[in-house]
Amino acid sequence: MYRRVAIIGGGAAAAALLSELAERAPPGAALHLDWYTGGGRPGRGVAYGTDSPRHLLNVRAASMGMFTGKPQGFLDYARRLDPSLAGTDFLPRRLYGDYLESEVARALALARARGVDVRVVPFAADALVPEADGVTVVRGEEQARADAAVLALGALPAQPLAGVDADALAGGRYVTDPWALLAQPSTVPAPEQAVVIGLGLTAVDVLLELAARWPATHFVALSRHGRLPESHLPAASAPADDGGALVDALREAPQLRRWLRLLREAAAASADWRTVIDSLRPHTQGLWAELPAEERARFLRHARWAWERARHRMPPQVAEEITALERAGRLERRRGRVQAVRAAGADRLRVTLAPARGRPAQTLEGGLVVQTVGLDTDLRRTAHPLLRQLVVNGHALPDPLGLGVQAEPDGRLRHDGEAWPRLFAIGSLLRGTLWESTAMPEIRQQARSLAERLLAG
Repeated sequence: MYRRVAIIGGGAAAAALLSELAERAPPGAALHLDWYTGGGRPGRGVAYGTDSPRHLLNVRAASMGMFTGKPQGFLDYARRLDPSLAGTDFLPRRLYGDYLESEVARALALARARGVDVRVVPFAADALVPEADGVTVVRGEEQARADAAVLALGALPAQPLAGVDADALAGGRYVTDPWALLAQPSTVPAPEQAVVIGLGLTAVDVLLELAARWPATHFVALSRHGRLPESHLPAASAPADDGGALVDALREAPQLRRWLRLLREAAAASADWRTVIDSLRPHTQGLWAELPAEERARFLRHARWAWERARHRMPPQVAEEITALERAGRLERRRGRVQAVRAAGADRLRVTLAPARGRPAQTLEGGLVVQTVGLDTDLRRTAHPLLRQLVVNGHALPDPLGLGVQAEPDGRLRHDGEAWPRLFAIGSLLRGTLWESTAMPEIRQQARSLAERLLAG
C-alpha cells in the first residue's frame, strides 16, 4: 500500500478518488492523504461551482452517483430534499455540487473514524518531481514527499483563440473564461449585442444566463457549422440491444470513413439514433484504443463536431429555452471560423470570419465577445503552472493531438519511452488515451480502479 498519496485538484474527480480511498482503506491502515484543492469549495470545481438554476446536468439524475456501487447515490440525495424527483430528471448542477460537498464531508468523517490522516491543503501545488520510488510535491518554500501522486485537475485555464489581438484582451471585452464572467454580479454593463464563439453545451449555459441577465441584449453565436447540440428525448429510452454487432463491425476495420458509414446505417435502422450512440458508451474507450493515430487525427478534424453534438446532448427543457430565444429574435446562429478579433473603438470589438467557399471575409461587432469553445486539454500551449513545469522538465508528455497527457490506460503518465510507476492522472487529462474520460460514469470507474491500485501498492 502506498502510505502517503498526494491528490492534486479540487473538483469532482479528486473528490471521487478521496472518497474511494476513505471507503476502501482497511481500518487502522497508516494511510495519509494530502489533498491540494487549489482553493474554492472542495469537490465542486469549475463544473459544479455555478449557482444558477438554469444550468442543468446533461445526464439524467439516476446515472450521476459518485460511486460505481451506488450509481443512484445522487438521486437518493436529491430525493431526500424533494421526494417527487425522478431518476429521468435533469437536475441543477448546483444541486450536484451540494451532493459532492456532502460526499466529501462524509468521506472526511469516515477517514477520521478509520484512522486515515487527510490533510486538506487549500492551495495549488507548484511543482512535482517524480522518481521511481515516489513523488516530491512543491508548494512555495515547502516540500512534501509522497509515495504516489495523482493529477485530478479537470479543465485547463482557457487560452484566447489565435487572432485575438492584445488591445481586445486588454480592454476586458473579450472573455476567455465565461464561468468567471457568470460568477460576477452584474458588474459588466449590458451590451447592445454580444458575440458568443462556440455552440456547445458551455455556450448554451452562457447564452441562457446572459439572456436572463440582459433582457435587451441581442446575441450572435457562431461556430464552424452553426449547429447547436442535439437534445435528449423527454423520456429515457434503452438501446434495442447491447450494440455488440455494431461494435464487432467497427473493430473489424478501425477506419473513420468505414465507422461513419456503419453508424449512419445503424442509425437509419434504429427507431431513434440516440439509442445507437448510447449503446456504444461502454465500448468507446476500447474503440478509441484501436483507432490508429492518423485516424484519430482525421476524426478530430472532420467528425469530432458531429460526435460531440450527438454524444453531449441538451436536456429537453434547455433545448426549448434556446429555441424560444431564437424565435424571439434575440439569438442568431452563424457559421464561420474566427480569423481575428480586434478593438473597434472604445466599447466594441470586431470579429472577422475567415473566407469560406468563395465568399469574402465577413465581420460582425459586439460590445462583448465571450469564448465558449469547450474543454481545453492542450498541454502544448497551456498556461497552467504545474503542467507547464511537468512538460518543461520532461516529466510529462503532451498528447500529440492536444488531448491531455500521454499516459497508460491505468493513468500512469508516460515520459521518455516509459511510464512513471507512481505518478497518475484521472479524468479529462486522459482524453488522449481513453477519449471518453470526462463524465461521471467514467470518472467514478477510474477512481475506483485507481484507489484499489494505490491501496494494493
